[in-house]
Amino acid sequence: MPPISADERATLEGWLDFYRATLVGKVDGLTDEQAREAAVPPSPLTLLGLVQHMAEVERNWFRRVLAGEVVPPIHDPEADPDGPDGGFDLAPGATVAAARATWEAEVARARAACAGRPLDATSPFMGAGVTLRWVYSHMIAEYARHAGHADLIRERVDGATGV
Repeated sequence: MPPISADERATLEGWLDFYRATLVGKVDGLTDEQAREAAVPPSPLTLLGLVQHMAEVERNWFRRVLAGEVVPPIHDPEADPDGPDGGFDLAPGATVAAARATWEAEVARARAACAGRPLDATSPFMGAGVTLRWVYSHMIAEYARHAGHADLIRERVDGATGV
């Protein structure tokens, strides 16, 4: 649960961590095969794909945009790093354990990139400056949207609902 009476930074970080945990918690207890099950035809969206995608999103916003690192996409190194975040497509050998480990590593790097950085510090983005505050807000929305997708997919896979 995010803090209910905290400063702005703790509130933003608390909500981001809440939604991070909510999304990856949706794969807890599933087999790799279950995590690969598509939402509802014709959608190919899977829980495993969502975890992979969010590793890509973490890498993009916190490492490329905020920290200015030049790093390739995780799941398709030949993809345009300035293009849309991928990760939804599953390689034949993709596993929950590997996707989760990659995601956890990107979250750790994201936290390191944010440590000590003021919320109003800017990084170059789209010909302007984007603040850490904006990135946090965007990431909260991104995770919340995908946590909703994950709720529906998990319920379809094995009937589990809730956080």
